[in-house]
Amino acid sequence: MAKIDPTVKKETGYIALFVVIFSMAMEAVFLVIGKWDLYVLFGNILGGGTAILNFFLMGLTLQSSLKKEAGAAAATLKFSQTYRLVMLLIVAGAGVLAPVFNAVATILPLFFPRIAIALRPLVDKDYKKGTDGNASEDDGV
Repeated sequence: MAKIDPTVKKETGYIALFVVIFSMAMEAVFLVIGKWDLYVLFGNILGGGTAILNFFLMGLTLQSSLKKEAGAAAATLKFSQTYRLVMLLIVAGAGVLAPVFNAVATILPLFFPRIAIALRPLVDKDYKKGTDGNASEDDGV
């Protein structure tokens, strides 16, 4: 197996942190409205873990695609996207059909990485400037 790029590790860690934060908030909401039980926790673990795994696999695919020719890279990305989507659909289906998972608590965490990505510029002020904090060429500086 190829070495995991530090950027993939860093970004997956960022996503994992926000999935955990959002999951704790979701658990708190279930607790406050009186609907919390172990099925909520099990669904949250399944959905949140899958969301993090999906992001990590996407990062690995992008990392390996950078070493390929354009056509092969596009095929690899399409293949990965298809199978990651199937994985998400299977998890969502399991969350809805299996009686040990709360459906909402399983499906909602699948959207947490997208929310974390949308919030990234607000949370990390240096995100637009690049990893070293210096202005990039795109900033017009």
